[in-house]
Amino acid sequence: MGVGGKRWLLPAYEAACWRQNQRPSMNNAYVHGYNLAESLRLQDQASTLVELLHSDTAYPPGTRVLEAGCGVGAQTVTLGLNSPGASIISIDLVQLSISEAKKKVAAAGLPNVEFGQADIFNLPFRLNSFDHIFVCFVLEHLSNPVGALLRLKDLLRPGGTITVIEGDHGSAYFYPESDAAQRAIQCQVELQRRSGGNAMIGRELYPLLCRAGFSSARVSPRMVYVDSSRPELVEGFTKRTFTAMIEGVHEAALKAKIISEELFERGIKDLYRTAASDGVFCYTFFKAFGIKN
Repeated sequence: MGVGGKRWLLPAYEAACWRQNQRPSMNNAYVHGYNLAESLRLQDQASTLVELLHSDTAYPPGTRVLEAGCGVGAQTVTLGLNSPGASIISIDLVQLSISEAKKKVAAAGLPNVEFGQADIFNLPFRLNSFDHIFVCFVLEHLSNPVGALLRLKDLLRPGGTITVIEGDHGSAYFYPESDAAQRAIQCQVELQRRSGGNAMIGRELYPLLCRAGFSSARVSPRMVYVDSSRPELVEGFTKRTFTAMIEGVHEAALKAKIISEELFERGIKDLYRTAASDGVFCYTFFKAFGIKN
């Protein structure tokens, strides 16, 4: 699926960086793993949060947009649907994820999205070749988020914008309260820290954009509030997005000896307990916006 030429690609990189066996240099581990369960969890998260996170994400016709770190395409379809006249280039480090993203985009019948395998720190694009850049749930996995933002800024034309969305595990609170549940969540935080990432990066988006030299930086907190009057969020977010994510690090947390099996299992049970008829669950995402001078 082309987008009308590749003037945005550096000629020397066009073949080398776009083939499937590229050897990228960004080596931070994705702590959630690459498997079907994680792919389904990401899709549940995207579909449940589409209005909260993306109601104000749209790009004008004729603009060129880079989605840096598209993963399995959970956000890509929404980008394509919200901006049908824009040319969207979605890149990711992992070819398996790109293959899944291509399937989603094809099923949605979107002609305005093109994919490529590339590393954020070694992107094969010309300077000033994009009007907008979109980054969602990527910086949390990087040991050098400012470096990534600086590299992406180089690709924006003057006056171009960047949009960044991240969560913050420190913002999770719920009823009934549970120390075991908080300990289970901290397993995710600690494993991500050990892999070079930051599961609480949402609160840092404003200073990160400022340090990278973006102007007019602003951040909008987006809270997910869930109780039994919102059954779609009980299922889609509390159970299938957040608790499933924490449950997914069970084996890694035990192997790393961060927590006992008994305490972790009790924490997961208590997280599911917040989805009961009298339970409440809250979590905050942060959406940041900046402009390149």
